[in-house]
Amino acid sequence: MRYRILGQHTGLRVSELVLGTGNFGTRWGHGAEPDEARRILDAYLAAGGNFIDTADTYQFGESEEILGNLLQGRRDDVVLATKYTQAGGKSDGILATGNSRRAMVTSVEASLRRLKTDRIDLYWTHFPDRVTPVEEILRGFDDLARAGKILYAGLSDFPAWRVARAVTLAEVRGSLPIAAIQVEHSLVERSTEHELLPAAEALGLGVVAWSPLGGGVLTGKYRRGEAGRKEGFGGRVFQDENSAQRTRIVDTLLAIADDTGCDPGALAIAWVSRKGPLPIIGPRSVQQLESNLLATTITLSDEHLARLHEASALAPIFPHGLIDDPVNQQKASGGKLDDLVPPTRRVA
Repeated sequence: MRYRILGQHTGLRVSELVLGTGNFGTRWGHGAEPDEARRILDAYLAAGGNFIDTADTYQFGESEEILGNLLQGRRDDVVLATKYTQAGGKSDGILATGNSRRAMVTSVEASLRRLKTDRIDLYWTHFPDRVTPVEEILRGFDDLARAGKILYAGLSDFPAWRVARAVTLAEVRGSLPIAAIQVEHSLVERSTEHELLPAAEALGLGVVAWSPLGGGVLTGKYRRGEAGRKEGFGGRVFQDENSAQRTRIVDTLLAIADDTGCDPGALAIAWVSRKGPLPIIGPRSVQQLESNLLATTITLSDEHLARLHEASALAPIFPHGLIDDPVNQQKASGGKLDDLVPPTRRVA
């Protein structure tokens, strides 16, 4: 396992694959029993992994409870990330949910108890509640960091304009920076590339990508009649093969897998990693984990990247089609576009 620095606002060294633990537990009616979760965690750590992602709501809190037990005696060996917004119990009401400081404080205390730890390394706001301003979220993060209960903060599933505002306000105020964003990204869900990935690059944020397998569709298993995520979570967090383009994507991926002798799921994960984000893998068994870990051994050729890009290419959206038009680029560079040396990364 190789390691990367999480964004440009931290010195945190994290493994190239993140272990997602939404499958740790069975309170959702689908997942891994504690003994299997232990085997998955042990194998992930043995492979060099050190970045674990969970949430208070996963398996109605059972994921955090299992991790709290499994990490005893090796808590300092991992970067532990969790989230708040939905709360961990079935009966948690309006005050314990959402993005408010009130919900944040209630949630972090409950997560610390379940995880049996004195701090959370990376604390995510799980997704926007549409009512809490980012100023309040930032103040809550800063208070928790000053109290020693969290070390880093991130935004999960936020639109790019809200991410940019949060990053800028934190910079101006000198409060705890936004370290990273978490987004869905895969060969069958590339819309993140329109705004969120460029924003993260320009603003120096780490990017963690959930569902790099599109809920399993990129393994090809649903063509073989398997169920998995398609049925296990009621069809949620799943990208169906429901368009001609998605069929081309799966066909292309399976063809490259045949050409190279590689596992198609591992190829899909390696593609996400090559694009820059840290993929979150969410195995339900050790066998699935072992398949996912093969992604760290794969180097995609330029030919394979080109085939996957062609099959999964996004249609341009405004204003990017206008901005990227070579005619406009020439006009903006005084006719010297070919002689202009671009910056090494995007500018904000």
